[in-house]
Amino acid sequence: MLEFNLQFFAEGGDKTEEPTAKKLDDARKEGQVAKSKEIGNCLGLFVFFIVLRFMAGSISNRFIDLFGSVYRSIPNVTVYPSGQMPVRAMDALFKNSLITILVIVLPMMVIGYIVAFTGDLVQVRWKPTAKPLQPKLSKINPIKGLKRIFSMNSVAELVKSLLKIGLAIPIVYFYIRDKEGLIFILYEMPLVQAIVLIGTTIIDLGIRISAVYIIIAAADFGYQKWKFHKDMMMTKQEVKDEYKNTEGDPQVKGKIKRRMMEASRRRMMQKLPEADVVITNPTHYAVAIKYEPTERDAPYVIAKGEQYLAQRIKEIAKEHGVEIVENKPVARALYHNVEIGESVPPELYQAVAEILAFVYHLQGKI
Repeated sequence: MLEFNLQFFAEGGDKTEEPTAKKLDDARKEGQVAKSKEIGNCLGLFVFFIVLRFMAGSISNRFIDLFGSVYRSIPNVTVYPSGQMPVRAMDALFKNSLITILVIVLPMMVIGYIVAFTGDLVQVRWKPTAKPLQPKLSKINPIKGLKRIFSMNSVAELVKSLLKIGLAIPIVYFYIRDKEGLIFILYEMPLVQAIVLIGTTIIDLGIRISAVYIIIAAADFGYQKWKFHKDMMMTKQEVKDEYKNTEGDPQVKGKIKRRMMEASRRRMMQKLPEADVVITNPTHYAVAIKYEPTERDAPYVIAKGEQYLAQRIKEIAKEHGVEIVENKPVARALYHNVEIGESVPPELYQAVAEILAFVYHLQGKI
């Protein structure tokens, strides 16, 4: 019988952990953000038709002037005996007309671009990056290309396209049905009136369709936010690996911390013979005190410990002839409130002074 290990087919476990701030920041640097391109497109389209509605009269007049200028300039062009117009003259006429058309439509194009750019800016804030433009071999990988074609994102794009078409058709149908009386007599209208009717129809349809697209874009933005958050979810192992890379391996940090504590403890034990007295609990705490009137105004702690370390402090004190005094309240207060190297606080001056006086009396110093 062959045993199969299904872990070989796993992709690192289930993504059950929320994305960390570092992963979100790294994704942002790579250009991966929760953004709907539909927001910028539909807003730009909607504003374009709104602006066009208010500027249609001015734009149409400028186009009429342009056509009139072109037709008036044609008789001034020298024609070849064969009846053909010179290519250079036609080229200059075409270039001038094109420049004029660009000047007419440029304000609307700029406004549409600003609105679309603002829509993207509101979604993802300003933080440009060139990472998405960098060439990657994975982008030409045929297997990944097939995955992208049949991915959930492709299905969502297909649904959006079908939804746009499905909503646009009834909008166009009902609007045209209301205007059918005018449209059927369009050929009987004067040219200017027919152009105005066609322009008004296109603009009104554009505004209505764009307004519906805004609703689709809002729904798409919610979907993109949900999908981005789902894609950024992490496995427990990814969280652990990221913590190791940023904060360091906990085991290594633990070893370093233990070594530092051991080094500090050795230094503390080396200074212990210099103590004037060791105040004990007697079994739980031990605090070594030293008083140097020429260097400090108050006694200070040079060593302290509890349980096993307290016993070790008392053993070393006995080996070096340091007096040991039992005083439970003072030992407990010093251990919990005074760090090694710190002076005794004023509220303990009296108690510590009495203990030092007792020790100095035993040693015959006073």
